[in-house]
Amino acid sequence: MERRRGAVEDMELNRDFWKGRRVFVTGHTGFKGSWLLLLLETLGAEVSGYALAPPTGSAMFDQIGGAGRCDHQIGDVRDAAALEAAMAEANPEIVVHLAAQPLVRASYAAPVETYAVNVMGTVNLLDACRRAPALRSVVVVTTDKCYLNDGRSEGYAEDDRLGGHDPYSNSKACAELATAAYRDSYLAAAGIGVATARAGNVIGGGDYAEDRLVPDAVRAFAAGQTLAIRNPHAIRPWQHVLEPLVGYLLLAERLAEDRQHAAQGWNFGPRLKDAVPVAILADRLVALWGEGARWRAFGGDHPHEAATLRLNADAAERELGWRPRLTADEALDWTVRWYRAAAQGADMADVSRRQISEYLG
Repeated sequence: MERRRGAVEDMELNRDFWKGRRVFVTGHTGFKGSWLLLLLETLGAEVSGYALAPPTGSAMFDQIGGAGRCDHQIGDVRDAAALEAAMAEANPEIVVHLAAQPLVRASYAAPVETYAVNVMGTVNLLDACRRAPALRSVVVVTTDKCYLNDGRSEGYAEDDRLGGHDPYSNSKACAELATAAYRDSYLAAAGIGVATARAGNVIGGGDYAEDRLVPDAVRAFAAGQTLAIRNPHAIRPWQHVLEPLVGYLLLAERLAEDRQHAAQGWNFGPRLKDAVPVAILADRLVALWGEGARWRAFGGDHPHEAATLRLNADAAERELGWRPRLTADEALDWTVRWYRAAAQGADMADVSRRQISEYLG
């Protein structure tokens, strides 16, 4: 993969670039999408969102009044005609593709749906981009799990082989290949910058998904139950949700001005010291929560999951000026404070905006 020589200074998001900018976000009703809505609102962008309805019950999108913060449209990325119509109406300058089936264990239960959403949903999105006249940048979000995991302890870099043992990871590697094909066959010639972004294991307030460590812990602790952990020795690259989101937007800015060099895959991961075993993160969660919080390991047969996963984000630091701002401990502290505020009935849009301001500040 070609990389530019030299380094850039630590970049801040360019508010002038984003003010009034038309941004089309798929998956805006999800955990990361809800934070992205507020981040783009802070920057003054005009957002159109296309996604499935948020899950019933607790959803950050509803907690922040997300439907009133964008041109909100319910739709499925597997519906190519509806997706293209929504994009045509939005006439975006920037596209951020978040929509996905994002869970490893769910992919074992529903592999066909996982491939349909993660691969063909991405293809549908990219094909619609071919007919978006004002489009300048496309950021397709995949995952840190898109690499062929060979058990190494060092971080995977962008040039490492793609793969994936489980349907989720493999489908995201397929989405990487599909994105490269559309970039090389169609979008580069149209002057549209297209890149993929591979983030670590994100944590933060507002995540209510099943089979994720932090939301599972919050549910268990709030109910006075013991958190059950299936793989306490697994090592993952933990990072606060705002870390990769800022990276995606920095990448979108760079694509708009330097498509030739930025149009490739990028890692956005934490410092290597923040890639720690699940057990250590669980211990820190217990200490932060207090009030009798506890966890235990449970055995049994579980679907295969990689034992170790770390990301090398040197390229993003060297060439985009992006670097992690929060340690894993700080990310956990922000996360617990968010859920505590939600339990106390706080205005979660205000709480989230304050965290965004503190992060950007």
